[in-house]
Amino acid sequence: MSVSRQASRRTVPARPHRPTTTRLLDPGSGLSAHRHDVHQVVYAGRGVLSVTTEAGSWVVPATRAIWVPVGTLHQHRAYGRTVLHGVGLSVEANPLGLDRPAVLAVGPLLRELIIAYSRPDADPGTAESRRLLAVLLDQLRQAPQQPLHLPTARDPRLAAVCALLQHDPADPRPLPELGAGVGASARTLTRLFRAEMGMTFPQWRTQLRLHHALLLLSDGLTVTAVAHRCGWASASAFIDVFRRAFGYTPGDYRTQG
Repeated sequence: MSVSRQASRRTVPARPHRPTTTRLLDPGSGLSAHRHDVHQVVYAGRGVLSVTTEAGSWVVPATRAIWVPVGTLHQHRAYGRTVLHGVGLSVEANPLGLDRPAVLAVGPLLRELIIAYSRPDADPGTAESRRLLAVLLDQLRQAPQQPLHLPTARDPRLAAVCALLQHDPADPRPLPELGAGVGASARTLTRLFRAEMGMTFPQWRTQLRLHHALLLLSDGLTVTAVAHRCGWASASAFIDVFRRAFGYTPGDYRTQG
């Protein structure tokens, strides 16, 4: 799920892809590891888009965008037929004051601003584009950050546990049982989750399941099938967690996707 360390050591062109752009991506396609010499806001107007760096992965639907700071080595992948909108912002224009990737909530106005500013025929030098950009920056300053990040584990024991659950998000085993299989106590793993992931084990597992749920919904699976494959006891429990995380139900997501 992470950008390889080998890729990070290679010389990657500063701008192999235009930072301000609209692209239609087929399911499973994407953009290889690259970096920009400007900040970028990445948004999927349709479908689901992942952004992956050495620090972890972010998977977002159409109510979220991803902030990618200048110089960050990252790659994209589309799940479902996806419309990628990218907005490049100068190094000086950092409305969030962030030097790390983040997920942002996208309301109706911010959505329309991103789409309008990134349209292929837009000319950033026009007065209209400058006005759009000014309002867009103002909306970004007000956009709440969302905890929808799967960090990359560094400790090999923690990485082994994460790999087990990434292979099968529905695995119901508690942390002591998972730890026994990788030679680490529950106490050690609990400490590692907080230190490396910035969250508890249950919080991380919920994030993992939500990420997988988005991908499975994009593949056309039913809400009930997704709930069971991702480890929720019932479809209603899945719907409740999904709604609280994304602002709408899995059924609404499938309809708009």
